[in-house]
Parts: sequence; C-alpha cells; structure tokens
Amino acid sequence: MSARFERSGPLTELSSYPQWAQDMVGECDIVKKTVVDHELWTKMCTNEDPTITPRFVVGAWPAIERFPCYMARSLLKTRYGRSEGEDLARRWLVRNIRVEQNHAEYWLNWAEGAGVPREQVMQGQLPPGTQALADWCEEVSSGDSLAASLAAVNYGVEGATGEWSRILYESESFAAQYPESRRRGSLRWLQLHAAYDDEHPWEALEIVCSLMGNAPKAAEVAHVAECIKRTYIAMRILGDRSVRPGFTFQIDEAYDEVAAA
Repeated sequence: MSARFERSGPLTELSSYPQWAQDMVGECDIVKKTVVDHELWTKMCTNEDPTITPRFVVGAWPAIERFPCYMARSLLKTRYGRSEGEDLARRWLVRNIRVEQNHAEYWLNWAEGAGVPREQVMQGQLPPGTQALADWCEEVSSGDSLAASLAAVNYGVEGATGEWSRILYESESFAAQYPESRRRGSLRWLQLHAAYDDEHPWEALEIVCSLMGNAPKAAEVAHVAECIKRTYIAMRILGDRSVRPGFTFQIDEAYDEVAAA
C-alpha cells in the first residue's frame, strides 16, 4: 500500500475516491451492465416462463446461504492494529456479518412464496451451472487478498444485487405473482437488498481504497478489477442458466468474451 487514502467527499459519489478507483469502477461497470440488464429480470417480472424464478431461487441459494461465511473468511485475514484499512475492514465485517444472519431465512420465504418448498432449495439438486457464483465467491474469499475478496464479494455482488433487486421489488407485475396476504414476507429479502445495499458496495469500495492507498501498483489494481469482473460474469452465468438451463458457457469462456469486447 502507498499514499494513505482519505475519502474527499460523500460516500456514494465516485469522485470522492482516487482516480485509479474511478477508472477501475468505470471499467468494471461495463461488465456489471450485463448483469443488471440481463433478460432474467424481465422474464421474472412477466412470468412468461413460470420455471425461471424457481430455477433462480434454487440456483442462487448456495451463494446466499454461504454469504456470511465469505465475509468471515475476509475477517480472518485482518489483524487489529496492523493498518487503518484492516481496522476499518474488521469493524465493518463484524457489524455486517450480524446483519446477514436472517437473510437466508428471508430467501427461503421468497422461495416458498414462489412455490418452491424450502426442502427443495436446501436439499434439492442445483440447476446445472448455477453454482458458478458460489464457487467463485468461495475461491476469492478463501485464497485471495483482503482487498480482492472485499471487492469481489461485497462491492461486486452487493452492488449488482442492489440494482437487480430494485428492478424486481419495484415491479407491480412481479409483486402481483404473490398472494397479498403473504406478499410482504415473501418479498422481504428483495426489499432489504433494494434498500440497504445502496451504501454497502460504497462502504466496501472505501475499505478497498483504504487497504490499497492512493497510489497502488498498476498490477494490484488490475487484479482487483479482474476479481470484480469475474463476480459479474459468474452472476451473468447464473442468470443465463436460470433462463436457459442447457446453456454451457463457463466462467473462463465468459471472461475471455468480455475481455475481447
């Protein structure tokens, strides 16, 4: 790390962050757009194929259920007092692991509202290929740097999730698919992520900048950017497999396609 970072403005304004971070976010947003603009969300809202939402809630479950564990692995990389960035990460992770504790139950409530028994979500067979996101989060949180794991999991996953959650939660046609008597409980997960995740990815970005400083090496920035892009690509694969179960794109192939674009 070099040149201590201090945020220069509001948390949720990109101009508050170092130029390297602004450039990295701009580069990664091109890939994030393929997640947020994915046909999955429109098809879930219209319910033109009633098998899509069940495939998605089952396929995404491993990443939902393991999400606090990914954060715990990041927490294990910290040592109190070693750096301001690590202390910031430590406080934030401890606080937000507690926030995550009920989210798996809220996801199961959503699944049940969509007609998928919780036993099928928890113990059933995953739709082929939908485990790409869970596998990648496991890999980066276990084997990469603290900055990379926070960028990939907390900035990448939570940032894109906040955006697609809003698409579903604000859709009247999507809400109408759930009985009014159970709608609030069924959509609680979406409600929370459409709201609080507005700031979560920015908080994660601030921690990443605190860990890396104002002038990190270009190779370090490129690696963190690659990790974020791989998160978005894994999310896109989850969307592809939810819409088209026979789709065979793998994460490395998808990354090569994006890199060549």
